[in-house]
Amino acid sequence: MSTPIPKSPGWLDWYAQPSEPAFTLPPGTVDTHCHVFGPQAEFPFAPERKYTPCDAGREQLLALHDHLGVSRRVIVQATCHGADNTAMVDAVRASGGRARGIATVRPDITDAELRRLHEAGVRGVRFNFLKRLVDAAPRDDLAAVAARIAPLGWHVVLYFESADLPGLESFFASLPTPLVIDHMGRPDVTRPAEGPEFSRFLRFVDRNDVWVKVSCPERLSRTGPAALNGERHAYTDVVPFGRRAVEEFPDRVLWGTDWPHPNLTDHMPDDGLLVDHVPLVATTPEQRHKLLVANPTRLYWPGEGA
Repeated sequence: MSTPIPKSPGWLDWYAQPSEPAFTLPPGTVDTHCHVFGPQAEFPFAPERKYTPCDAGREQLLALHDHLGVSRRVIVQATCHGADNTAMVDAVRASGGRARGIATVRPDITDAELRRLHEAGVRGVRFNFLKRLVDAAPRDDLAAVAARIAPLGWHVVLYFESADLPGLESFFASLPTPLVIDHMGRPDVTRPAEGPEFSRFLRFVDRNDVWVKVSCPERLSRTGPAALNGERHAYTDVVPFGRRAVEEFPDRVLWGTDWPHPNLTDHMPDDGLLVDHVPLVATTPEQRHKLLVANPTRLYWPGEGA
């Protein structure tokens, strides 16, 4: 067995003993944004990775979901594993049909490999446009891959900063697949939720086949308070953005935990308290059911009732 690679300096491990949420997730809740890291002894990290995380395998993810009351999950390929989807596929296959996967693929992937991923439960690919995580905007690769996956009925998951949307919007709109946007397009929450930047993002959603993940308040917040020490009204500066997305696009919003919360540097949130953020942004039972159950079921398990 190879010697474990040390974690990146300052790496924050996931919260080991999450609290019991005060908000009860409805039956059928789907976590549409979570990851697995390794364990590296079984699933080594990619040599080209930008960070080295802690181990956070499928057993720990399932235990967390059982604790929180999450029924199903969408496991998003972590950048620390590059385009080797083995750990993600292993976790999806082990779920007995209760998980879907989002892969990282390159344009030279074979049709046979795409079919294998589809049969395993993969339903989309993710492309990262965050400048701190990628060396160059992967437009050409994304265009080529999108053309390959469209016949499978897959979608493209996009991660970008809202300030970069003006230069990317027309390219994204040209893609031949549905789009799923991570973390509300990472808005600058120091600006008004009704202001021009977030309004432009929502116009982009309105004009295209776009779904929005109302997720990661811990990553977007600037003033908190943090989801720690029993705080059940955390990240209040993010609430107006999530609430606006839910109210304007009730049938195209999704929720996810982002467990195990890669690359956080300030604090590691209590996942039980993060669940209590949901009713702050989805204020009615109907909104919550769409956000947590109906919408993700329609996207990832089409044909099933929700």
